[in-house]
Amino acid sequence: MRSIFDDTEDLTWQEYANCLGVDPDLFFPERGASTREAKEVCRGCVVRDDCLEYALTNGEKFGIWGGMSERERRRIRRQRAIAREAAAVTVHTA
Repeated sequence: MRSIFDDTEDLTWQEYANCLGVDPDLFFPERGASTREAKEVCRGCVVRDDCLEYALTNGEKFGIWGGMSERERRRIRRQRAIAREAAAVTVHTA
């Protein structure tokens, strides 16, 4: 999925984020604390996908990024790795 804000070095997408001006601690809850409020801020954000891709690309290990927790981002990274491996096998057998 390509974004209208696509540019890995350009972080101007952050200027459009719903979380701009929100206390950053909300997005870095203590272990076991609820992530619901942070995810609610992310819901409907026009740069949610950009934020998520930033976190995935940069290996963000903590916090809510693009409406997803680290556990949810790990799942996406695993799924993408499996898809890349499958694509590589397909290319080599074709």
